[in-house]
Amino acid sequence: MREQFSKYYIITGGPGVGKTTLLRHLNIYGFTTVPEDARRIIKEQLASSGDALPWLDKSKYAIYMYEAAKRSYQNVQSQDVVFFDRSILDAVCYMIMENILLPQNIDVELAACRYNKQVFILPPWKEIYKTDSERKQQWEEAVYTFDKMKQTYHDFGYKTIEVPKETVEKRMAFVLEHIKK
Repeated sequence: MREQFSKYYIITGGPGVGKTTLLRHLNIYGFTTVPEDARRIIKEQLASSGDALPWLDKSKYAIYMYEAAKRSYQNVQSQDVVFFDRSILDAVCYMIMENILLPQNIDVELAACRYNKQVFILPPWKEIYKTDSERKQQWEEAVYTFDKMKQTYHDFGYKTIEVPKETVEKRMAFVLEHIKK
């Protein structure tokens, strides 16, 4: 029998590559999806004049993301396929990129938040990339983030599968075809 976490799939990548759009479509087609926490945290911090923002207090922001990703994972109670918009490893990657000390009990926490070893990663796509009030990274940072994300997932024993730059329907078909295998 397959373990439950084998049905938990991550969709990740750098900023502005279409992750949320892909997840929205998966949800429309009946799949359980878990939204990313980063944008929610940024919106909440902006609304409350908080400082846990990547351009104000990177360490605090990283801890908020890490803790929120843990909670998002723990809140999933599905026996079916679930798609996560990012994961706890995205927070770990951010901490590594920003030279922020990783939590002491990270091995235990990562073991408790287990996902399918196949991770769908969306590559940088300049034609659709844009900044906004919550996404302030420049294009070069987006590319760097993708490279570091891919490396982080590999370092923690996951296999990244690059999702082609296609229409959202074709991206969804690509993902669904891979999870059938």
